[in-house]
Amino acid sequence: MKIESQPLEDHQVKVVVEFEPELLEQAKHRAARQIAKRTKIPGFRPGKAPYNIVQRHVGDEVLVEEGVEILINDQYPEVLKEADIHPYGPGKLENIRSMDPLILEFVVPLAANVELGDYRSVRFPYEQPVVSEQEIDAVIQNLRQRMAVEEKVDRPIGEGDRAHLRLSGFRQNEDGSGNSPLILERSHNLLIALKSEDNRSEWPFPGFSRELIGMTKGDHRTLVYTFPEETDYDSLRGVTATFEVEVEDVLSRTFPEPNDEFAQTVGDYENFEALLNDVRETLSRQATENYNNEFDEQVVSTIIAQSTVKFPPQMLDDETDEVLHQMGHRLENQGLDLETYKKTRGIDDQVLHEEAKPVAETRIKRSLVLYKIATEEKIEVEQDELQAETERTLEAMASYMDKEQMRRLTSDQNYVSNMVGNIMAEMRVEKTLELLRSIARSESDSSKDTATEEQGTDQALEAKKAPKAKSKKQTTQKRKSKEGKVDEPA
Repeated sequence: MKIESQPLEDHQVKVVVEFEPELLEQAKHRAARQIAKRTKIPGFRPGKAPYNIVQRHVGDEVLVEEGVEILINDQYPEVLKEADIHPYGPGKLENIRSMDPLILEFVVPLAANVELGDYRSVRFPYEQPVVSEQEIDAVIQNLRQRMAVEEKVDRPIGEGDRAHLRLSGFRQNEDGSGNSPLILERSHNLLIALKSEDNRSEWPFPGFSRELIGMTKGDHRTLVYTFPEETDYDSLRGVTATFEVEVEDVLSRTFPEPNDEFAQTVGDYENFEALLNDVRETLSRQATENYNNEFDEQVVSTIIAQSTVKFPPQMLDDETDEVLHQMGHRLENQGLDLETYKKTRGIDDQVLHEEAKPVAETRIKRSLVLYKIATEEKIEVEQDELQAETERTLEAMASYMDKEQMRRLTSDQNYVSNMVGNIMAEMRVEKTLELLRSIARSESDSSKDTATEEQGTDQALEAKKAPKAKSKKQTTQKRKSKEGKVDEPA
């Protein structure tokens, strides 16, 4: 074979291969035998017709077509080997330049390549977060609210009440063609925020619950809201939406006193002071974890910016499909789907795919850079560490799956193998992030051990009652928080 390689700009390579005539002839004879087996040729049993008879029966063009396919399947791996090409995935036959001699043109996507900058020189100031008494009090108040006694009342909605609603929403189309569905009519219940509370994360928009104050059962109200440019929902920036609200019930809420009896009801606490200490420790762990996540992303983003990362378009397409697949799952958890999401935004598959590409590109670069650093630093996961984390994962899964589901999953060797592989990859990433964090903060805080990252919890109550299951849930949340996401509708 004669092979020429021509690098392309998009991290692919064009490979031009000239094959010896005898290779094609051999492939045509193999094609004839295969055709003879599946084609009824008068006077011959299946597979027994000689080459010239098969050639006359089906035509030389068919033999050439199938022969070329056989030749490619046989010789393509050898072509890559001789050309010293490391592919990302399957190549594509772009052109048959000549039949005599046979000259084929392939385009082959190359395996990703990373050239790291001086990542060990990256430094950022590191300040250990401190939990305030106000944050501790907020958790206690949250626990009191969760244990509140609720009772239906025949009066207007007030602060701290719970309201049961029928809710729907529509967005005003930019082209003036009317409204498009934003929230399909659904039941919704929410707590009416206190005036002093931070309602920036309130759904469907900040301050929504306080708009209901004064309404009574059976009342209907139309609320109009224009989403600001800084909203978390990219698709709703600057969009004016109309929300229809009908009150179904109003519930008053009575809160328990914050004392020893309350603490013992919350969990396995001797007294209220023990509950406070546990909340303080939990918030401290959580604050450190959140701060580390932000610190890590700052460090990694800097390292990516000073690195050269090359990958083929096929890798970007594959990762984009994965981003959309994960987005579909998140929408399903909200009772929606991708089709509804596209309709509410008035976009098609192509637009959605293009919107997801930047997220996919960021994820690819992050993964490739961290993998390269892990390789450079020889970071590995010990077998006992992997086994322990796998057992924690299985234990967490068992806490929300029935026995039959667990039995089916754990008996599927492919599933178990993939799960263990994913756990190992995630642990390797965590170890790499810990190393980079240690390096980046070494000048600002060299006195503290940075190789260990403790896991926090979202709520003190759940952490006390189900520490192992909660630990896994937090690990999952942490992993998801580090992934890029396409914004979803309110």
